[in-house]
Parts: sequence; C-alpha cells; structure tokens
Amino acid sequence: MQGLIYLGLENLQSLGVPVCLGIPLSYLSVFMELSLFFIILFQLRDFFFYPSTTCHCSEHGSSTVTPRHWKVEAATLGKKVMVLDYVVPTPLGTTWGLGGTCVNVGCIPKKLMHQAALLGQALKDSRAYGWQYEEQVKHNWETMVEAVQNYIGSLNWGYRLSLREKSVTYQNSYGEFVEPHKVKATNRKGQVTYHTAETFVLATGERPRYLGIPGDKEYCITSDDLFSLPYCPGKTLVVGASYVALECAGFLAGLGLDVTVMVRSILLRGFDQEMAEKIGAHMETHGVTFIRKFVPTQVERLEDGTPGRLKVTAKCTEGPEIFEGEYNTVLLAIGRDACTRNIGLQTIGVKINEKNGKVPVNDEEQTNVPYVYAIGDILDGKLELTPVAIQAGKLLARRLYGGSSTKCDYINVPTTVFTPLEYGSCGLAEEKAKEEYGEQNLEVYHSLFWPLEWTIPGRDNNTCYAKIICNKLDSNRVVGFHVLGPNAGEVTQGFAAAIKCGLTKELLDETIGIHPTCAEVFTTMDITKSSGQDITQRGC
Repeated sequence: MQGLIYLGLENLQSLGVPVCLGIPLSYLSVFMELSLFFIILFQLRDFFFYPSTTCHCSEHGSSTVTPRHWKVEAATLGKKVMVLDYVVPTPLGTTWGLGGTCVNVGCIPKKLMHQAALLGQALKDSRAYGWQYEEQVKHNWETMVEAVQNYIGSLNWGYRLSLREKSVTYQNSYGEFVEPHKVKATNRKGQVTYHTAETFVLATGERPRYLGIPGDKEYCITSDDLFSLPYCPGKTLVVGASYVALECAGFLAGLGLDVTVMVRSILLRGFDQEMAEKIGAHMETHGVTFIRKFVPTQVERLEDGTPGRLKVTAKCTEGPEIFEGEYNTVLLAIGRDACTRNIGLQTIGVKINEKNGKVPVNDEEQTNVPYVYAIGDILDGKLELTPVAIQAGKLLARRLYGGSSTKCDYINVPTTVFTPLEYGSCGLAEEKAKEEYGEQNLEVYHSLFWPLEWTIPGRDNNTCYAKIICNKLDSNRVVGFHVLGPNAGEVTQGFAAAIKCGLTKELLDETIGIHPTCAEVFTTMDITKSSGQDITQRGC
C-alpha cells in the first residue's frame, strides 16, 4: 500500500473535523475516496504557545495547526488514516485532550475568558441604561474555568467521534522518524510501535518559550497552564509583549485582578506599531501597569499556596537599574518555539532554521525532502494562525490526492488581537507598507470613532481608531486595513474578502454604510494623515 504520514504536535485544526465544532469534516473523506495509506502524527512537546490561531482562533494564533482538517480531507479522498496525538505535560504538569493548541490552550479558551471580561464591563454599563441590581457583582474564577473546560471537553469528544466516523485509527503516542519513510510511536506506557508511509506531513506546532532563568519552570506558568488553572491567579505579572501576553493581561485585568506587564522592547512586534501603542495606552488607562525596558533575571518563591507568593527580580535593558516586585502569579508569554527538534528530522535530512526551529518549504508546503511536507505554525516565514493552517492542510490534501492545483494564499490574511479594545487587521502594517511601496506612494486615511453603545455610559470617547493604507500607484488600492474597537474581528472579516478582491478607496467611498455601526467609519473616511487635520469624531 502507498502511504502518507502526518506529524502534528499540537495543532489538530488544519486537518478537519465537524463543521459544528469549527473544523470541517471534508478532509478525511476526500482522502478516503482514493484509498491510499495515510498516517497523521500529532504530538505536543514540552515547550510553550497563541495559536493562534492561535487560533489565533488566531489564534490566534492561535494560531496553530491541527491535523483534524487534514485527516478528514484525507479520509474524504479515500485514504486509510492513522493519528498519533501526544501532549507532553508542561513543567507544572498541565496536559489536555485531542484538538491541539487552539482548542485546548489557545483561541477557544482565550476568547471565552475575553468574553467573561467584556461581560463585567457590560454589567457596569448597564446601570446607565436603567438596569438596577442591589448585590455587589463579583467574579468567580473557578466557575469560569469549569465552564470553559467543560466546553473544551465536549470539543475533544467530538473530535474523537469524528475520527471514528471516518474510520480513522487514533493512537495517543509520540512519533519520531527513525529512518526514511518510517516513524516510531511511543505511548504513555513506553510501548513502541513502528509505522511506514510513502508521504509525511509535519504539523507539530509550537509550545511556549521559557526565560532560562532561575525559577522560571519551577514557579512560572504559561498560557498552556492558565486556561485550566484551578485557582484564581491573583496579582499577576505578565512577562512579554506578544499578542498572547496582552490578550491574557487584558482579560485578567477585566476580571478585576491586579495586572502588570513587563516589556523588554516594543509591543506586538510584527504588527502595526501605531495600533500597538494605542492598545497599550488603552490598557494603561484601564488599570494595567506596564514596566518597560526590563527583563526578569530570577523568580523566587516566598510563600507556598494557591496561588502563593513570588518575588521577581528584573534588570533594565538600557541601564544598571534593578527592579524587584512581589506577585501571586508570573505568566510567561515571551514567544513560542517550534516543536521540530526532537522528532527525528535530522535522521531523514529535513532542514530547519536552526535559529527558530522552523521548517523552510516551497509554495506547495514541500520541504527539502520530497516526501515530507509541513503546514501551520512551524513554517518558516509564514503566519502562525489556525485558519491559515486549516486552509493549507485542506489544500495540500487535495493537491496530493484530489487532483487539485490550488495553493494556499498567505497574502492579505485577516487577524484579530483580542485585547480589551480589540484590534483587527488585514494586509500590511503602515511601516511595512512604507518599506514595500515607499512613503511617497501611499495615502493613509484615518479616523477616531465613538461606538454608539458607549455614549450613554460615557466610555472612552474617541479612543477607537480606524485607518486604511492605500497605494496611490495602483488606483488607491487598499494594502492595509486596521481597526481598533469593539467586535474588531467581526468588522475585519468582511473587509478582508473585499481586500482579496482588490478593494480601492473609491469602492469604499461608493459603499453605503450601515448606520449606526462601527464598520461604517470605513465608508466615510476622508481625512488623510498627510493633511494633519483633526480626526476627532463629533455627533453620530
């Protein structure tokens, strides 16, 4: 029999499971029509996250790859499919079920906890709208975590059922290459089996990075631990400036906790820096403390307990200053490492970027070893978003065994950062657009806006912000779309489709907005940055 093996550490979402769970079933059924041997290996290693996708959702990501879509597409195409899924526990012992980062420790729990924080703000706003309640409103961490984990558990079970329905063999084992076309699978009891296949797909994802300082793995947590933490984290120090760091800091503060973010350099590296600074300013205004230009050098335990008490020592990156502070919890969100270094890639000659562990591929997701492909977060130079991994996995399956030639489009991919003031974007950051097209060839239109629902409670007048970046040499085509405000992801999604179709400023001007909405600001924007005019919004 011909064969195909899928290596996927923590990302199951690009391989397709039931649509009702957010993962399409189309993948496996596509492969099953072709009746070739196909093995998917999923495994989670002992380092950390976001998705994304993410995911990503995201998210976002987490922003993460998941073989589910690939498996389902494979089965749909007539393949016999086997899944190896293994989660190496975090240093604190946290583990989870089938589904990858996005479902278990990324996009899904992140968005749900973000929603919990938004509901707290909505309760405060409701008094201005006439709602009356006598008792003091307070949040119960344990109730929230139980509800979130129960929902995730239902997704885990749904994925198992989906695999069974498509006759996919599932093994909770860790896989690694031992020779060309051959992998070793080791289960939790140490029992070993071997499997061969003609073609392999890597979708091993990423895990959170640690600082490499005294006390980090002993006393700190990461996002792999946070979403199932059985006790309220209390006063929390978030280390990092990634979207994972800011999203977690945002919802923790929204739940009423004392939150500090320690930042080495800039916020949201890789994102539009004007938008990133606006996010930071908004979070500071709403109670989050930022410590800039410092990095931790040691974490010590002062008191046992749940959460206990920790002492953090940090040094300034630009001088001799030393910082010391006490917190109940230290959350590390300084980036993610690709799970590629301990799966035997060197044995079969697959090249990786030694700096970050990522895998270089061609435009068909093929590595330097012809029978090995890769998708998702581990791709060198590609986006770390769950929906991207899903799309890439689905299209790869169809190309390999469905006669398709369609390739994954990594350009103009929309995404959202779920900070308290959400940030949606599609296309280029302003800095990147200037670098690519030249500042003189761009026109940037922008506006502040005040969501109508915020007016009565008197929330944050003119802090929401929107801008588009247009290429003057190409009929004012929109090359960058950015919005900071409520429901930014919902706003961005529709515009992303328009941008993919070649949206121009003229087309936006010709579009009639829906009133009153946040999205309509993009149909009325007429002030350019170069004009220097006031962009404060007045009236409705």
